[in-house]
Amino acid sequence: MQGNFSVMIEDFAERHFIKSFQKKYQGKWDITRLAIVAELERVDNLLLTDRAETISDVEGVQIIKTKFRIAGTKESAKSSGNRCIVALNKEKQSVSVLLVYTKTDLSSKNETAEWKAIIKEEYQIICS
Repeated sequence: MQGNFSVMIEDFAERHFIKSFQKKYQGKWDITRLAIVAELERVDNLLLTDRAETISDVEGVQIIKTKFRIAGTKESAKSSGNRCIVALNKEKQSVSVLLVYTKTDLSSKNETAEWKAIIKEEYQIICS
């Protein structure tokens, strides 16, 4: 069995797009949130799938983009456009959820550039 990681959802993530997920999906969001946390507790396993990719690895902190689906919907994690940006610190055995969004939450044509700018501004983390 791979290591268990502690998972924390950052205040910035809570205050921003998570609120729209809560409003739009109500009870389904609570189940989805539990599923996201459970998956991130075993992030090593998640990284073995096509639903997660490492964006950068700087000074022992990996920035990872994951895909997820809303519980009770028929959409797949890939086609849903729902994403989490997380920071993995293997030394501390922790995962911090930095941003949870759907593609329509971001206004620019370049999704990656926009979320990288948000992460850099809010967390002072460099995403190469």
